[in-house]
Amino acid sequence: MSAIEIGLLSFPFLLVLIFLRVPIGLAMFLTGFAGLVAINGNSVVALAKLKTETFTTFSNYSLSIVPMFLLMGHFATLGGMSQALFKAAEGWLGHRRGGVAMAAIGACAGFGAICGSSLATAATMSRVALPELRQYGYAGGFSTATLAAGGTLGILIPPSVVLVIYAILTEQNIAKLFLAAFIPGILAAIGYVITISVYVRMNPAAAGTRPPVPYAERLRALIAVWPVLVVFVTVVGGIYLGVFTPTEGAAIGAFGTGLIAWLNGGLTRNSLVESFFVTARSTAMIFFIVLGAGFYNGFLALTRVPQEISAHVVGQGYSPWMVLTLILVFYLIFGCLMDSLSMILLTIPIFFPVISALDFGMSAEHLAIWFGILVLIVVEVGLITPPVGMNLFIINTIDRQTPMIETYKAVLYFVASDLIRVAILVLFPGITLFLLG
Repeated sequence: MSAIEIGLLSFPFLLVLIFLRVPIGLAMFLTGFAGLVAINGNSVVALAKLKTETFTTFSNYSLSIVPMFLLMGHFATLGGMSQALFKAAEGWLGHRRGGVAMAAIGACAGFGAICGSSLATAATMSRVALPELRQYGYAGGFSTATLAAGGTLGILIPPSVVLVIYAILTEQNIAKLFLAAFIPGILAAIGYVITISVYVRMNPAAAGTRPPVPYAERLRALIAVWPVLVVFVTVVGGIYLGVFTPTEGAAIGAFGTGLIAWLNGGLTRNSLVESFFVTARSTAMIFFIVLGAGFYNGFLALTRVPQEISAHVVGQGYSPWMVLTLILVFYLIFGCLMDSLSMILLTIPIFFPVISALDFGMSAEHLAIWFGILVLIVVEVGLITPPVGMNLFIINTIDRQTPMIETYKAVLYFVASDLIRVAILVLFPGITLFLLG
C-alpha cells in the first residue's frame, strides 16, 4: 500500500475514533502514530517524531499567548466585568422590545473583547443574564438561543485564541488577523440584534417588558465598564500600534485584568490559585490537541496527501468560488460535531494549500487572512447549529428548565443571520480586509 493510500485511509480511521468519543487530541495522535508505523513498517520513526514534534511544537513562543488570554478571561470574570457589561447594556437597551436579550448580545461582544473563548463567553454570560431574562418574562428557548449565539462573539471579536492558532499554522501576522476580525465581529453583533428585533415581532409572547432606567443610573452603569475599555484599548491598541508584540499584549492584559479584579475584591489568594489551576487545565487540553494535530499533520505531510489534493483540485479547473463554497459547507457541517480549535487544527493543513493555489484576485497575505476569518465564522456557526452545536449544550447544562427543542427552534433565526453574514463576506472580501488598507 502506497503512502498516499495510507494517508487517505487515515481520514475514516480518525472519524471512527472521534465518533467513538475518543478525545480529539488523542484520536489525531493515535492516527498519526499508526500511520507512520504503517508507512515505515516499524515504530522507530514514529517514536523519533514523538520526541522532536513535542519539542518543536511547545518551543513555539507564540503559543504562550494561549494561557495568557485564558487567564485574562478568568480574571475578568472574577473582577465582575461580565456583570458590569450586562448592566450597562441593559440600562440603555432593556426597556426596548427584546431589549434585555439585545443587552445580553452587547455584553457578550464586550466580554469577548477580553476573553477570546466562545464557550467561556457563553457560560459566563449565561450565569449573568439568564436570571434577568427569566425575571422579565423572556421565553426559555429564546433566552438560551440568544446566549448561545452571543457566546460565538467571544471568538470573533479579538483577541481570539483560535485566530492565534490559525496564524501559527498558516504563518500569518497575528495582529493583522485580529484587525481583520474586528468588522466581521461587529457585524455579527449587529446581525444578532436585528435578529432579536425580528424574532420578538414575530413572537410577541417570547419577550416581556422592563421599565426604563433613569439616565443617571444609565450613566453610572456605563462608567462602571471603564476597566473593560482600558484593557481592550491597551491590549489590542498596543498590538496594532506596534507598542508590544501579541505575546506581550496578552501578558499585559492578564496582569491588568488581575489587578482590576484584585481592586474590586474578586481576586483573593484562594481565587488566584484557583485561576491558575483552571487556566492550566484549559491550556493543557488545548496544547494536547495542538500536539495531536501536529503529529497527525506531520504524518499527512509525509504522505503528500495535502499536496496531491491541491494539485488535483487545481488540475480539474473548478471555479475558485465553488471550491471555497464547498469547503465552507464542509466546515459548517463538521462544526456541529467538533469544537472550532480541533476543526482548524485538523483541516487547515489540508484546505489551506488548496485555497492558496487558486486565484481570487488578491495577494497571498490577504487571501490567507480573508479565508481564516471565513473559516472561523463558519465553524462558529456550527457551534449553534442543531442538533449537536456545542454552545447549545453548554447553555442547556446551565438552564435545565428549558427543553432543548425550544432552544433549537429559536436558534435557527440566529443561524440564518450568520449564513447571510457569511454570504456577504464571501461576496465582498473588502469588508474583511478594509482595516488592513
